Amino acid sequence: MKKEKFDFDAFKKEAMQKLRDKEPGVTAENLFKPLFKQFIEEALEAEVNEHLQEGGREQGNRKNGKSRKTVKSTHGSFELETPRDRSGTFEPKLVGKRQTLISEEIEDKVLRLYSKGLSVRDITEHIEEMYGFTLSATTMSNITDRVIPLIQEWQQRALENTYCIVWFDAMFYKVREDGRVVTKALYNIIGINTSGVKELLGIYMADSEGSKFWMQVMEDIKRRGVQDILIACIDNLKGFADAIELIFPQTQVQCCIIHQLRNSFKYVSYKDIKVFIADLKTVYQASSKEIAEQNLDIIEEKWNNKYPVAIKSWRENWHRLSTYFDYPDAIRKMMYTTNMIEGFHRQIRKVTKTKGAFTSDTALLKLIYLATTRMVEKWSQPIINWPCIASQLHIIFTDRFNFQRNRISK
Repeated sequence: MKKEKFDFDAFKKEAMQKLRDKEPGVTAENLFKPLFKQFIEEALEAEVNEHLQEGGREQGNRKNGKSRKTVKSTHGSFELETPRDRSGTFEPKLVGKRQTLISEEIEDKVLRLYSKGLSVRDITEHIEEMYGFTLSATTMSNITDRVIPLIQEWQQRALENTYCIVWFDAMFYKVREDGRVVTKALYNIIGINTSGVKELLGIYMADSEGSKFWMQVMEDIKRRGVQDILIACIDNLKGFADAIELIFPQTQVQCCIIHQLRNSFKYVSYKDIKVFIADLKTVYQASSKEIAEQNLDIIEEKWNNKYPVAIKSWRENWHRLSTYFDYPDAIRKMMYTTNMIEGFHRQIRKVTKTKGAFTSDTALLKLIYLATTRMVEKWSQPIINWPCIASQLHIIFTDRFNFQRNRISK
């Protein structure tokens, strides 16, 4: 039976009258649902006609009736008729064959809620309250899977030629893998470009950390366009500094003082910890490297017999722990710890703290990517006191640093 042509003028007249009369149960949403359905179905008809005109009819392809499915939208749920062709080559673009949700508004809402760390149950309840239908777990997964190509594109995007200061630090998460729960290290890298704007350079997941992993990370950064890093701030993991200096030989490496302190405290008795901390402050808060080294000698004489491992760690790593003493105060405050990136991590943990073990690496990356995308939108202005810092960097790294003003960060 031929479908009766939709009379838009009659529909509009009737709809406006019902709204004016304020009939019980009549809303703009349910009144315009038939119009929305009609628009979608006519658009699909236009799609199949275009498909057949592109050579399909010459090969004997024709229309072959219609399939029906229930779809969900902000206008409510309704049955949609989708045209088919005999050869089965027609792939509708407006509403895909297996697509049952046709509102980008809903999908965007789901992604925003997901990026804030809401559970699947909380999101489905919110969508049901707002739009009157429930999303299945499969639909939720399909919606969040939209970001996978975006993640891949973001991971491969080009970076800038030079970064002034780059911070490296890890977060640790439980992920289900082969029927068991394992710990994965997720390394985030934040850099300050030559405009003074923060930029998240990359997210790298590792089953285990070591020289091979760090080399791969450094090589990836270089492949994406980075030719020089002036200062790198890292936690003092074995092989990390060596990998940086091998790929970027001119880079000044500063090991995080806070990480070093935490490592030292593991070897100090609780009853001595307050005094030990006060003594170490005379080292890392010293006004110069010479004074810091003198104070370290005093600490070694005082504590070495009782806590030799803690003291030995400072001695062995001193050449990379003391790098910041070669710089003015404004730069020192930025580089002697990884606080810049740890602040970012605190925001991420607010999103992930209720998640427990993630079902896969992909599930973890999806949430981290969505959360970070929302956060870095605010990173559009140079950091505080950037003109002063940039001037100092220009004096120290004359041939390597070119101060760029009013650039837009990637």
